[in-house]
Amino acid sequence: MSRPIRSGRASADNPSTASPRLGLVLMVIAAAQLMVVLDSTIVNIALPEIQHGLAFSSTGLQWVVTAYALAFGGLLLLGGRAGDMFGHSRTFLVGIALFSTASLLGGLAAVPSWLVACRALQGAGAAMASPAALALIASTFPEGGPRNRAMGVYAGMGSSGGAIGLLLGGLLTEYASWRWVMFVNVPIGALVLLVAARTVPKTAVRGGQLDLPGAITASSGLALLVYGLSNVSAHGWGATLTHGPLIAAAILLAGFLLIERVASQPLVPLHLFHDRNRSSAYAIMLAIGAVMFAMFFFTTQYEQNVLGYSPLRAGVAFLPLTVVLVVVATVVSRVLGDRTGIRLAVTTGPLVITAGLFWATTVSTHSSYLDLLGPFVTTSAGVGMSFVPLTLITVATVRPEDRGIAAALLNASQQIGGSFGLTALVTVAGNAARNWERRPGTARMPAEGLARGAFTQGYHEAFLTAGFITLAAFLIATAAIRTRPEPAGDAIAAVPDPG
Repeated sequence: MSRPIRSGRASADNPSTASPRLGLVLMVIAAAQLMVVLDSTIVNIALPEIQHGLAFSSTGLQWVVTAYALAFGGLLLLGGRAGDMFGHSRTFLVGIALFSTASLLGGLAAVPSWLVACRALQGAGAAMASPAALALIASTFPEGGPRNRAMGVYAGMGSSGGAIGLLLGGLLTEYASWRWVMFVNVPIGALVLLVAARTVPKTAVRGGQLDLPGAITASSGLALLVYGLSNVSAHGWGATLTHGPLIAAAILLAGFLLIERVASQPLVPLHLFHDRNRSSAYAIMLAIGAVMFAMFFFTTQYEQNVLGYSPLRAGVAFLPLTVVLVVVATVVSRVLGDRTGIRLAVTTGPLVITAGLFWATTVSTHSSYLDLLGPFVTTSAGVGMSFVPLTLITVATVRPEDRGIAAALLNASQQIGGSFGLTALVTVAGNAARNWERRPGTARMPAEGLARGAFTQGYHEAFLTAGFITLAAFLIATAAIRTRPEPAGDAIAAVPDPG
């Protein structure tokens, strides 16, 4: 059964559709989302300084990045459901407060374990704030033009945060200290909390019993999945540190599905996957997440290892990508409506990404920044084109009490896809580089030329593989997405009736 819901009208769950403070609400949500996403990359350029300052071992340093990804990816589902049960506005505020406090403590870190623990706390705060932010957009802005524009801003912050993090990390590390990649979140978080407390509308506290068995198995399973994948590049697939966590993750996630089938108040209502459009959106986001993580990683390495850029200059080089992402996401949000529909955008986006990735395989050791710019502006345009329709598909026909978990699943898809994709593509690149070094004649090359040539060959293979990943996403979108255009001012969506 389904019941029609008219969008663009005030409702009990959407009390502020005519509020003059919607602009401030959007600014708060966008600032919070930007802060959460850029912390996935802001520490990357600062890692050498962090290693020197806190005497990290070469193997321990990876945990500065991994701890954040583990907590963020592993707790997203729990954070999303907590928002649905205890109120999205309240969960948003608690998440930002936890994130900001962890940032302050992390900037004061005196030993490696202290910083790693604070990064994990940051991830936990992000896992609460990020799905709540998306759910707040869905419950605050009326469906149609206002919500589409808000989603465009949200998507622009989410998709450009990684590039902004690289730039900001380079600036802070070079002109201040690595500690400021943590401290910078404190004033931003304080301002977000101050404005949000005054402007973000209170959302319903629905209560209920939290599905603790489901929360434990899902969060632990996702955390072990991310942990196992993070060990592949260093230890290989056959290592106990790799296959042990992955096997445990498979068992836990299988147990999670069994628990959700019988739970009276499940952490993840399985009916969310009955909608073909939404399930396809999650799969497409997995692919795009893999490509985004890889694009930042390999491009940063190419700029520094082949073009010889400093960390700051490498960060600045990402500015055009950031601009394109934001502009395209904003434009797409404004043209979606009764004449265009989201199906065209969600199918075209992955195809544009694929074209950019295949174009990137033409870059050589003698290429310039301009040769690199074209492929990655194209890729960025495709990513910006995809984020808005994917987020709209995710929350468009979800009951209000399920919006947080639906948003969390989309974010988890990006995080897990990014972890898996980066690991797989690093493995592909490493194998290609080693094979290239064994070619006849390479032994006589200068060491620097050999290293640059091997890296570029690995770069080619990685982006060729990434192109096939997004080509698969295009095929999924073409075959499965069936969303039709809706009138922007008075759209009617069919929502499953629990009765």
